[in-house]
Amino acid sequence: MTTPYGTIFYFAILALFIAPIVIANLMGKRLPVYNAFVTLLFIFFMFSSNMVQGIAFIVFIFWQLVVVRFYFNYRRVQGKNHGGIFVLAVILSILPLIIVKVQPLLESQTTLVGFLGISYLTFKATTMVMEIRDGLIKEYDSTQFVNFLLFFPTISSGPIDRFRRFQKDVTKPVDQEKYLGLLNRGIFYIFLGFLYKFIIAYLIETYWKGPLEFNVLHHVDFGSSLFGYMYGYSMYLFFDFAGYSLFAVGVSYLLGVNTPMNFNKPFLARNIKDFWNRWHMTLSFWFRDFIFMRLVFWLTKKKWFKSKFTIAYIAYFVNFFVMGIWHGLHWYYIVYGLYQALLIVCFDIFERINKKYKFYPKNKITYVIGMFITFNFVCFGFLIFSGIFDKLINLN
Repeated sequence: MTTPYGTIFYFAILALFIAPIVIANLMGKRLPVYNAFVTLLFIFFMFSSNMVQGIAFIVFIFWQLVVVRFYFNYRRVQGKNHGGIFVLAVILSILPLIIVKVQPLLESQTTLVGFLGISYLTFKATTMVMEIRDGLIKEYDSTQFVNFLLFFPTISSGPIDRFRRFQKDVTKPVDQEKYLGLLNRGIFYIFLGFLYKFIIAYLIETYWKGPLEFNVLHHVDFGSSLFGYMYGYSMYLFFDFAGYSLFAVGVSYLLGVNTPMNFNKPFLARNIKDFWNRWHMTLSFWFRDFIFMRLVFWLTKKKWFKSKFTIAYIAYFVNFFVMGIWHGLHWYYIVYGLYQALLIVCFDIFERINKKYKFYPKNKITYVIGMFITFNFVCFGFLIFSGIFDKLINLN
């Protein structure tokens, strides 16, 4: 299987096949048939060495087509929302992902369901169900839905786009001046991605994160090595993933699609809420919109709790618990999710107290202090997320 953006050879092939698309866009034209050919070609590259995953990918696409078509037809015929049918459609949409996440607990060596990118495709498909339910998607075309799912620059690891925003880019006529701006930014992001992923992340892994991880695991060094590893892993995680995201966004721009950015200087966040508005933004906003906000609305409607703060705090813990198990059914992912929820709840309580007593002013000094505190709490969270504590436990 060819990992997207994993080798220089991949970029060479990519440049070769998208050059006609770039030229056509500069001329104000679209090449829908050629676009479809390139999409299928790169999907074939992804799964060429693992036909089982390739078949799972095809079955998954047809499964989502059936689920979304079923729910859209139901909404069109009934003209009203039925909670049970909506929940059923959501469960059916995420069922393949649930199977993939649960499978490791069954100690199975192979999977007939999982494939590279299943999480991000599931997010996109489930969004369709939810936005159909909300009445935001009033027209549905299976070809457009497949085109949205199979947008190859973002298949493997996002960013997570929304169908309505995506459709505006691919259906409107090409504006040559705007496309030229996208092209310039796309090329810049691709080169910045090379700097992040292939240079900075590589150097951090080779000379910082890797050696310190070795010291922690083989010399059982819980002092400076573990402390240094915490920061090394955090930096590596950012530059490696942000580099990939820049590749995905840059290539999307070359294709004329303004895919949303995934990172916005997250380590400069002044507090934990600000951090989650900057880190893996498309995932963070997806959980905010489709889990946190909906749960807050539902709990408010049920009137089980009088305090709006209690409702919000419950929703935070559920939201980040689900985010934790989405990463995997390992205790450290779950603890990581609950840790993030705890940070946000504690910060919200701090904000409420400060709003009343005004003991912590907002100025440049407190901004720097807040940024320093947030950075260290975030890095400790990534230390949990890294799974190194699990490795240490298993050593014994």
